[in-house]
Amino acid sequence: MNKFFLPLMLMIFILAGCGGENNSSNVNNTKYERSLVIGLDDAYAPFGFRDENGELVGFDIDLAKEAGKRMGVKFEFKPIGWSNKEDELESGNIDIIWNGLDITPERKERILYSKPYMDNRQILLVSVDSDLHFYSEYDLEGKIVGTQAGSNSETYIESNPELKNSFVEFRTYDNFKQAFENLEMGSIDVLIIDELPGRYEISKIPKKFEVVDITIGPVTELGIGFRKNDVELRDRVQKVFNDMIGDGTARKISEKWFQADLIKSR
Repeated sequence: MNKFFLPLMLMIFILAGCGGENNSSNVNNTKYERSLVIGLDDAYAPFGFRDENGELVGFDIDLAKEAGKRMGVKFEFKPIGWSNKEDELESGNIDIIWNGLDITPERKERILYSKPYMDNRQILLVSVDSDLHFYSEYDLEGKIVGTQAGSNSETYIESNPELKNSFVEFRTYDNFKQAFENLEMGSIDVLIIDELPGRYEISKIPKKFEVVDITIGPVTELGIGFRKNDVELRDRVQKVFNDMIGDGTARKISEKWFQADLIKSR
């Protein structure tokens, strides 16, 4: 009987060890065998854009880099067409959208979101030499209006045909860099834009554009986007992001880019 005791106990320890290892696999220790790709619009300052050296920089890029470092995961940043972001995510070309992404009911049908981390609204920009006056969205009647393709602004205008049909023309652009150029040239009368990139842009070139401080459509929230079935990845990113809020790191990154703490509390 004794000669079978030690082998039996050894087998029990081995099986127990295997079972414990399996139970410890969770969002905190999952290993990824490849880099995870973050899709972004690389002309969307200050969330993600190219600096004078052509390097990708920005508020959301800084947040993502810090999160990746804490997760022990390498993030790669891949410019995408913003109007195709859902297709890029579902096809596996990218793993995450982290770039000033509004949370909307339409997008929720195809995107799994983190908790909201910032508020957002749509405002108007006009050229500094414009003599137009706007007090509400209804004053856009008879104007040539522009925005970015695939943006929350486009979604709102397209969902309000009466408003859209009051425009002389509604134009969309692949990115806001193109939109700014067309506004400056006078090809459009007014640009609908997210408030934060709009104000950032005029802070860099204040002699070209000015803000019309009215809200177009509903106030929204920003979140990080994932594939619908990537719940584990979403939860793991959310955990480290919560930690970044708790220890003040997210606040410091916000103050770097906006000179204010705009991060929503947990």
